[in-house]
Amino acid sequence: MPSKPTAPTQEPQPFIKNLRRPDETLVQEKQGRLDQLAKPLQTCEECRLCQGRTNLVYGVGNPDADLMFVGEGPGRDEDLQGEPFVGRAGKLLTDMIQKGMKIRREDVYIANIVKCRPPDNRNPEPDEMEACLPNLIEQVRIVDPKIIVCLGATAVKGLLKERMGITKLRGNWRTFEGIPVMPTLHPAYLLRNPPAKKDAWEDLKQVIAVMNGEIQPNSS
Repeated sequence: MPSKPTAPTQEPQPFIKNLRRPDETLVQEKQGRLDQLAKPLQTCEECRLCQGRTNLVYGVGNPDADLMFVGEGPGRDEDLQGEPFVGRAGKLLTDMIQKGMKIRREDVYIANIVKCRPPDNRNPEPDEMEACLPNLIEQVRIVDPKIIVCLGATAVKGLLKERMGITKLRGNWRTFEGIPVMPTLHPAYLLRNPPAKKDAWEDLKQVIAVMNGEIQPNSS
């Protein structure tokens, strides 16, 4: 009797094994510092983006996170709710974090290059990014993540001053103030180009491997 064909063996899905255990005292101290930095930005007029601001979109998540995601700027939903990545792209990012990396969204920290919505969802202009960059740098220094994931070309240009296209840069480690940075594709781009999701997943698998101590981030 012929034997039944065996199903192909699937590789086990990688996941982050060792997240920093929360120190509630430190979490509260860091959140307090972030809140103090965000407070004056509610009335910030350092660039023209303030003219269309409904809500400041500062940052969200664990202020003592091992992993920090940096996007470009708020969209319509984010401007209305005052929280980064809450629209369609935000849902995909949440799936990437929770279903892909197997960690909770609230265990990472999420911020943007600019804190106010660019009109018509355009990319932030260079002078707008420069005006807002000190705020992001302070967020990075307070959170002190082990790894930063830059989402899309604008985030990479704003934080790292890179001019190379994101499709060439993605998957290649960089550093910011000694912190390994993984550039990858923005969730909004992935919604428009679903086949590219596999590339973003390869980038996140590198992040997982570094977080688990399995590989070293060979940065340029």
